[in-house]
Amino acid sequence: MFTGIVEELGEVVRIADTGGDSALVAIRGPLVTSDARHGDSIAVNGVCLTVVDVDGGVFTADVLGESLRRSALGGLRPGDPVNLERAAALNSRLGGHLVQGHVDGVGEVLSREPAAQWETLRFRLPTALARYVVEKGSITVDGVSLTVAAVGDDWFTVGLIPTTLKLTTLGGRGVGAPVNLEVDVLAKYVERLLDARLPGGPVGTDDAAPALPDDAAPALPGDTAGGAR
Repeated sequence: MFTGIVEELGEVVRIADTGGDSALVAIRGPLVTSDARHGDSIAVNGVCLTVVDVDGGVFTADVLGESLRRSALGGLRPGDPVNLERAAALNSRLGGHLVQGHVDGVGEVLSREPAAQWETLRFRLPTALARYVVEKGSITVDGVSLTVAAVGDDWFTVGLIPTTLKLTTLGGRGVGAPVNLEVDVLAKYVERLLDARLPGGPVGTDDAAPALPDDAAPALPGDTAGGAR
């Protein structure tokens, strides 16, 4: 799990085609590699990758075809900047929101509107993901946890403060650039639970949480066990 708070702006060193619909990517990131070991997880532009090797501030990771097809990683080239974040520790502050590093789709920068102290970016939103995005809710764009300012059927906007513009790739994303999107996983779980209780929902879910008889309810202070006040 991650929090969507980018720790470092890394750089793609090389990408090697390993055959079999996969690639090996090497990324320079002195901070995130300072304590990285084989098997650790690092989010690269919001995609959770597993560290294969670490050498002199550069880590390598395998990228499977599924990740290449469902994210914008397939378009990376040596020299490209990337947002990096190590997996969150249980004792760390949750500065953004719960991020899995599992990209749901690829969006696109539609426009940029500079203001005095911030910049408003509008992104294309795949229609299949629109139902999970709400105004003032959270969304991850290229691994950056952001608050949705406004949302439509196929677009959403966010406001970026100077720190985000300076320390992440979003500061340099031009109109037309692809971006990785991950919606709030809590929305997907809520949808799944509600679908199970609606007519036509998944078979076998009605008995997943059986109702308790009235006399099985736990007693509360001042109550008689199983009785009504």
